[in-house]
Amino acid sequence: MFENILDKPKVILVCVDTGEYDAEKSLEELEELTKTAGAEVAAKVIQKRPSSEVATCVGPGKLTEIAELCASIEPAQLIFDHELTATQIRNIEDITKTHTIDRTMLILDIFAQRATTKEGRLQVELAQQRYRLPRLAGMGIKLSRLGGGIGTRGPGETKLETDKRHIRTRIENLQSELKEIEMRREISRKRRKKDNVLVAAIVGYTNVGKSTLLNTMTQAGVLAENKLFATLETTSRSIELPDGRSVMLVDTVGLIRRLPHHLVEAFKSTLEEAANADVILHICDASAEDVKEQAQVTLDLLNELGCKDIPILTVLNKCDITNGIEDVQEDEKTIKISAKNAEGLEKLLNSISKALPKSSFRTKLLLPYNMASLLSLIRIDGKVFQEEYQPEGILVDALVDIKIYPKVEEYKIKQ
Repeated sequence: MFENILDKPKVILVCVDTGEYDAEKSLEELEELTKTAGAEVAAKVIQKRPSSEVATCVGPGKLTEIAELCASIEPAQLIFDHELTATQIRNIEDITKTHTIDRTMLILDIFAQRATTKEGRLQVELAQQRYRLPRLAGMGIKLSRLGGGIGTRGPGETKLETDKRHIRTRIENLQSELKEIEMRREISRKRRKKDNVLVAAIVGYTNVGKSTLLNTMTQAGVLAENKLFATLETTSRSIELPDGRSVMLVDTVGLIRRLPHHLVEAFKSTLEEAANADVILHICDASAEDVKEQAQVTLDLLNELGCKDIPILTVLNKCDITNGIEDVQEDEKTIKISAKNAEGLEKLLNSISKALPKSSFRTKLLLPYNMASLLSLIRIDGKVFQEEYQPEGILVDALVDIKIYPKVEEYKIKQ
């Protein structure tokens, strides 16, 4: 969308406040999205209306004002904080003489900039093509080979149908490729389950510090910027918990208000990591004024994905730069941290240990020498941290799988 982000093209943001949601907050988020895309906001326009104008989104009088503003500022684009139809875009551009896009097109542009893996690029293109298909019919003259008017309708219609057929074919191909990737991901999930690999999914609003937390805890080297949608791809890293067990931390794409449903659908394969996790780390930006609203966006999507039976830990991040959450009490399911300064991570790891299902136990054993074969069983699905040969037997500090534990329980050393 923005060909040279170094030039910082100026744009005007437009929003219709129908009372359906907090328009001010939504427009602030749109401004952050615009900055992430590499543009500069020259002006913001809000109009209060009972509903959006069918033909032009804003009312005729307000659109005339916007046209005069465009003539004065000469912005590169108008960005509307709504999904526009192709007809609305055409009508707005005819009056303002300014290229116009909507919130979804802006988000898709950012996704296209940020996607680096094959899966990410396929997901972005699928979302783009799905968004484009129903809007072809309203583009009119833009799709006609000969232009509008008498005698040109046939070629125009032919071009429209040809474009539709190409897009549908491309959507089918993209879905097929993503299906193969999803199957490989599902095989990987099943292998993790079979190997008793515990998974903790990191979810949350965009720009709350998910990637920073992953980097701090695992040195993963994931891009972490103070921008919306800095990363789109899933990253997995293993860490060791205080009780000796290992857990796979899985980062997921960030969320925003009013994330278009087909974008959620396109990225569902990455978000489904949360639905298959043993515990979910819900990261919240404690410094954000609307932290509760942001948290609710995430919780609503988790419910949509069927995560209600999975333990959720609320992790209040950025506590080093906020003074507004002192009244929030910490417990086993609510932890205050600063991922940037590595504060509170020990408490977080302990909470993860307690929230995970008890698949193994760390214990000290004194195994008689005639039962030394138990060490091999422990090593298959567990871990031996230390073993010491003593006259009365083998002193072992080990992580014992729950299936093996009954066989070694009688040799447990009483503390």
